[in-house]
Amino acid sequence: MTLRTEWKQFESGGTTYRLYAARLERAKTPLPVVMVIQEIWGTDAHILDVAERFAKAGYLAVAPDLYAVNGERPDSLKEERIEQIKAFLNTLPPSSWHDAAAREAALEKQPAQVRDQIRETFAELFGGLTRLPEKLEILKAVMRFLSEDEESRGQKIASVGYCMGGALSVMLASAEPRLAGAVVYYGNLPAKEQVAAIQCPVAGFFGGLDERITSQVAGFAAAMEAAGKTFTSHIYEGAHHAFFNDTRPAYHVEASRDAWQKTLSFFHEVLR
Repeated sequence: MTLRTEWKQFESGGTTYRLYAARLERAKTPLPVVMVIQEIWGTDAHILDVAERFAKAGYLAVAPDLYAVNGERPDSLKEERIEQIKAFLNTLPPSSWHDAAAREAALEKQPAQVRDQIRETFAELFGGLTRLPEKLEILKAVMRFLSEDEESRGQKIASVGYCMGGALSVMLASAEPRLAGAVVYYGNLPAKEQVAAIQCPVAGFFGGLDERITSQVAGFAAAMEAAGKTFTSHIYEGAHHAFFNDTRPAYHVEASRDAWQKTLSFFHEVLR
C-alpha cells in the first residue's frame, strides 16, 4: 500500500494557505475528501498520521495548517516549540493539564529559558482558542480550494476534528452548506442558537472522564433533535480528553478502536 503525501500551498483572496495531503498512489482521482482538523498542537506527527490513516481507507485526506501565516509558522508556533510544551505536559497527569496552578508549580522547576519559551508558546496556543472564527475562515478557504482542485473536484467533503479541531468541525458544519458530514472528537459543542444553521449529519466521540466537554453533549443532542438534525454520539467510560491521541498519556485503546470504526462507517455513509 503506497501513499502519495505532500505539503501543498494555495492562494485565496490574496492569502497563502498550507495543507498536508495524502492519498493512495494508485487511487483514481478525484476522490471524496476527509478534512482532518488539528488539535491545539497543530499539524503535528499525530495529525499527519491520522490523515494518512484516512488516505489508506480510500479518501483524499487533507490537514490544513491553521498556524501558518502566508504559508509559514511564526517562531512561537513552530513545531519544535510546540513539541517542547507537549513534552512538559506529558510529565503531568491529564487532570493537571487545565489546572493553571499545577502547571505553574511544575513549570517553576524548569530552566529559565525553557520556562519562558513554554509560557510564550502556551499563551499563543491557548489564546488562539478565542480566535476560532479566524481559523474557521481558513477552513472555508480550504473548502473552496478542494472544490476546484483536480484531485477532489466534484466530490463530497466531510470533516473530522480533535479537541480544538472538533469544535471547528461543528462550526464548519454550520458555516459551510457544502459539507457532507462533520465528526467531533472531544471538542466544545455550539450553543443551541447555532444548531439551525447545521445542514449535515454530525457524529461525536467523547471521554466519560472529560466532564468539561462531555457535559455539553446532552444539551446539544436535544437541540439537534428538536431542530430535526442528525446527531449521533458515543461517550466512553474511563476515557479522558484526547483519548484518541496515541502519542499522549490519555490514549485509550478500546475507546479509540471503537471510535475509529464508527468514524469510518459515518464517512462511508455521508461521502458515497
